[in-house]
Amino acid sequence: MRAIWNGTVIAESDDIVEVEGNAYFPAESVRRELLTPSDTQTFCPWKGTASYYSLTVDGTENPDATWYYPAPKEAAAQIKDRFAFWRGVTVEE
Repeated sequence: MRAIWNGTVIAESDDIVEVEGNAYFPAESVRRELLTPSDTQTFCPWKGTASYYSLTVDGTENPDATWYYPAPKEAAAQIKDRFAFWRGVTVEE
């Protein structure tokens, strides 16, 4: 699967974990040079606290477009350090 935004592949992998309709990509498949850390965090009762990154492609920023769980709760251990996308990022096979 691939995550694409602004005509650029952000992540690509065959090792996808799907949770609640979101494809979680392994950290090593994500182009880190396109990510900027964000101060945004959200909390999910069963997954835990998510941290966010913004994407920058060709000088255009997409704030908080990707998130990951650095220390998920036990029920969501399978998505530890995996990245999911939203805010206009297309995930396709």
